[in-house]
Amino acid sequence: MKYQPSDEPLGLVVHSLPNPQDIGQTAPLATGRWKLVAIVVVCSIPVLAAYLAFLLMPAQGRAGLGEFISPARPVGALAGVTLDGVTQPLVSLQGRWLLVSVADGGCDAPCQRQLFIQRQLRATLGKDQERVDRVWLVSDAVAVDPVLRAAMGDAVVLRVDPQALRDWLQTPSLHDYLFVVDPFGNAMMRFPAQVDAAQASRMRRDLDHLLRATAAWSVPQR
Repeated sequence: MKYQPSDEPLGLVVHSLPNPQDIGQTAPLATGRWKLVAIVVVCSIPVLAAYLAFLLMPAQGRAGLGEFISPARPVGALAGVTLDGVTQPLVSLQGRWLLVSVADGGCDAPCQRQLFIQRQLRATLGKDQERVDRVWLVSDAVAVDPVLRAAMGDAVVLRVDPQALRDWLQTPSLHDYLFVVDPFGNAMMRFPAQVDAAQASRMRRDLDHLLRATAAWSVPQR
């Protein structure tokens, strides 16, 4: 059988053409979105780099003495009382890195040594010491020696319920550590409270790396 071409016309489907005005509006919108994405990515690079530094520090042996608290512990609504009897939420200390010691008000010789190391540690951070505050959380109702209080200088001293501290820091041995709290109010690292000169040097290096890694952070203002 021989094929015969059909005389019927081909069926055509006509699609509507896009409106040139709609094209003109869509292009700038897409460009704006890409610009916004690019801005977000660029602004996020310093923060991402800081977190990568956190993750890599243990692998490189940089945090040889410090122990990362994982997950970090937000301070939440925890409050203390100043030695003058004024209630002060710990969240009010946000905006600076905190070196936090926990000890009884009687503060025996090991306690005094810990507070001395805390002070010296901050003093050795050079210009970065302006980003760091010292905090002594007193875990009982014993009166603090006025001489010791005067020696604390501009450090923050607050009485805090010991159980509330345990709930925050998640350790029963509060007096055994020097805690590091980030500017957002998260307890994120701890060091042994009692260290020798070599360990104190390693502690200082850990803090130096930490402060360098977070130099680009945008922190809350008090």
